[in-house]
Amino acid sequence: MDMTPPNAMNNATHQVTNQVPPLQDTNIYLSNLALREAVARDGAGWADAWLAERGAELGSAEMIGLGRTANQYPPTLKLFHPTGERADQAEFHPAYHALMAYVKKHGGSGRPWAEPKAGAHVARAAYYMMQGAIDGGTLCPTTMTYAVIPAIADQPQLKPWLDKALSYEYDKRFIPGLQKKGVTFGMGMTEKQGGSDVRTNSTQAGYVGESEWGAEYRIVGHKWFFSAVMSDAFLILGQTGSKDKHGNPTPTCFFLPRFGPDGAQNDIRIQRLKDKLGDKSNVGTEVEFWGARAWRVGEEGRGVRQIIEMATYTRLDCAIGSAALMRAAFTYAAHHASHRAAFGKRLVEQPMMQAVLADLALETEAAQTLALRLAAAFDRQGDASETLLRRVLTPVAKYWICKRCPPMVAEAMEVWGGNGYVEDGPMAMFFRQSPLNSIWEGSGNVMGLDTLRAMTKAPETVAALEAELAPALGRNAHYDAHVAGLKILFAGCSTAAAELEPRGRELMQNIALAVQAGLLLRHAPAFVAESFCATRLASREWGAAFGVLPSNVLAHVPAIISRAWPEAGL
Repeated sequence: MDMTPPNAMNNATHQVTNQVPPLQDTNIYLSNLALREAVARDGAGWADAWLAERGAELGSAEMIGLGRTANQYPPTLKLFHPTGERADQAEFHPAYHALMAYVKKHGGSGRPWAEPKAGAHVARAAYYMMQGAIDGGTLCPTTMTYAVIPAIADQPQLKPWLDKALSYEYDKRFIPGLQKKGVTFGMGMTEKQGGSDVRTNSTQAGYVGESEWGAEYRIVGHKWFFSAVMSDAFLILGQTGSKDKHGNPTPTCFFLPRFGPDGAQNDIRIQRLKDKLGDKSNVGTEVEFWGARAWRVGEEGRGVRQIIEMATYTRLDCAIGSAALMRAAFTYAAHHASHRAAFGKRLVEQPMMQAVLADLALETEAAQTLALRLAAAFDRQGDASETLLRRVLTPVAKYWICKRCPPMVAEAMEVWGGNGYVEDGPMAMFFRQSPLNSIWEGSGNVMGLDTLRAMTKAPETVAALEAELAPALGRNAHYDAHVAGLKILFAGCSTAAAELEPRGRELMQNIALAVQAGLLLRHAPAFVAESFCATRLASREWGAAFGVLPSNVLAHVPAIISRAWPEAGL
């Protein structure tokens, strides 16, 4: 019997066929029609060409590779120098620094403040959304710098720091911040005993006098989550002895640099790096302060107010970042389905897969549309109604978009089948990243309390929301009915706020869906808007899992997919 294997002559066990080409060297801005439309209508049309340039760069194989590498090689802890002196540093892979240099160069952290103009926050949001498709970890110091800038802008003694923060140059050196070409900021708020309840912070701040950067204090205590530890300075909370009218301690906000004015390294002692589920390229730490030098920002006892103002910006970025992940996961799923064949035809041509992709596309466009509308409110800070809308819509958008992100990314990963579950592709990284924004900067219940607080303390907020929803009334019966039900909940905010608290998540969900539906009805093609309303607002046929569509939506499925991903060729 001849035992020679049939393919021994060419040493091949099989031929590789029916595999999907890498999704790279594409323009992730030009291929995203819904994003381009939102940029144009929300006041940033002037940035279209600039965003197209960034879209080509961020869609390149090089940038995608940097994102993967930065997450494959997370930062390491260097506690001591070889001489035995404390180092208290985190060391990063060069890919991380390359990404930070890119995002800083293009104004991800400071452009709206350095070059204020109509639509500046919208243009930044669109850029940030594309950057989020490459790497989420570098967005953490980017966001915190963006949020800290307005907090220190009215502190004249910190102007040298402000100028460095507005710089477009990234400087990775571990030296005093004012000796660098540009700086980044971090934050340290939460402690072991309190988490989101920052009023329970135990870190103590003792006044020592006036110095170069204002009222100086010594900080003794700890932070349980001290984000982006290699930033050049941080805003933290500490107790000075101030109390409210009920006798409860009220923390104060402080500016805490890595190096003091004398050039000496500040006494910030890293205890460990957090071993996080995702966000691997970034570093989260636990730290202790052993008499660290810090300078007061704002009035004593007003730290929580300072934090709320900064959190408005960081929560905006949570919503944008989750929308970015959703769009990225959808594009990889749609690309895969457009090239992979099974049972005699491409996946994207199979009815059940089409239903899944169309549902994911609706979710993605709604998330992007809401995030960009919120960014537009940040551009209109002189408008009283927009200010009210921003105050309530920020926690709502942060809650809803971030909550929808993990199940949507999981469904997109399933489109890839087994390949989606292995680390060779991007889906596993996206999935690990997907829960973060829902937790960071206030979990879902904290957002609910914040929403109720905004609506009860400023009842005119309800009027601002109703004004936002009104232009779409009369265009869709499901939308009209949803808004009518929402107004009943609005009435409860003023008459029975305490009783409404258990329904806080329902309130946020219904506001978010109403705003998304209203925006789509006003601005998206009818087949998108009507399908969104028929699924999210009306149908009992729409399932808990993606891809369960009511019969009246099925006719629109090819058009929905083609709008979101023209490559599908439907």
